[in-house]
Amino acid sequence: MSTRYDRIVEDNAWCPGCGNFSILAHLKEALDEMGLDPLKTVVVSGIGQAAKTPQYMSVHMFNGLHGRALPVAQGVKVSNPSLTVIAEGGDGDMYGEGGNHFMSAIRRNADIINIVHNNMVYGLTKGQASPTSQRGFKTPVQTEGVHVEPFNPIATAISLDASLVIRTFSGNKEHCKAMLKIAIEHKGYVLIDIFQPCVTFNKTNTFKWFKENVYVLPSDYNPEDKVKAFEKSLESHPFPIGVIYKSPQKGVLEDALRDESQIGSKPLYLHEVDFQRLNAEMDKYI
Repeated sequence: MSTRYDRIVEDNAWCPGCGNFSILAHLKEALDEMGLDPLKTVVVSGIGQAAKTPQYMSVHMFNGLHGRALPVAQGVKVSNPSLTVIAEGGDGDMYGEGGNHFMSAIRRNADIINIVHNNMVYGLTKGQASPTSQRGFKTPVQTEGVHVEPFNPIATAISLDASLVIRTFSGNKEHCKAMLKIAIEHKGYVLIDIFQPCVTFNKTNTFKWFKENVYVLPSDYNPEDKVKAFEKSLESHPFPIGVIYKSPQKGVLEDALRDESQIGSKPLYLHEVDFQRLNAEMDKYI
């Protein structure tokens, strides 16, 4: 399916069969079907295979440092709240190197979508265990298998009262697209953790494994019940997928900063900067 978000690239660095291809396709289709403007869409990423996603999309993009996508995404949203801002990365990038930024972003509640490609391994750096690798998972580094408890991003997000917490699976196209649309429509920070296979460096958590180890939450499930949501976040083998938690509506970062600074409704990027005055102030410290 062709979309306005397609970008012609001569080469793609992902391995054939990688789950990143599905996530890229689902995201482009979701954005296009929602009628959003590529010129008003910004995808920010860090380092990693998943973080290459914006390079294959026709959008504004910022590819920065490992684990540092979220602070940049928040800055973009604060500067111009009219933009659709997505922070994209893998489980190592977002939960490992970017773990502190992950928790801070939840607490600040900027209106951004945090998409995490969760394949339970470091793909770019050739197969080391990631924060979400399961116990017993063997790698060239963890030769006897991972012995620590895997990081639980869903439980962490719920405990910090994230505005919206979602999990889905790249192999379930309709579910994944539907969850992406819900995430994009929501006002406030959204974590959407997407299970996806790494066909080269993770021979355990394969497409078949994920398909057999997830189940869709029933239609009568209430994501606004925090206690129940936390219980669901602790389930595994199979893992629930869907809207797991939705916090009561609360203010977003960009609105709070605008009110505090008394800059009114005018976006920050439209404010004129008096460079002469700024230079004069800086000269005092030279």
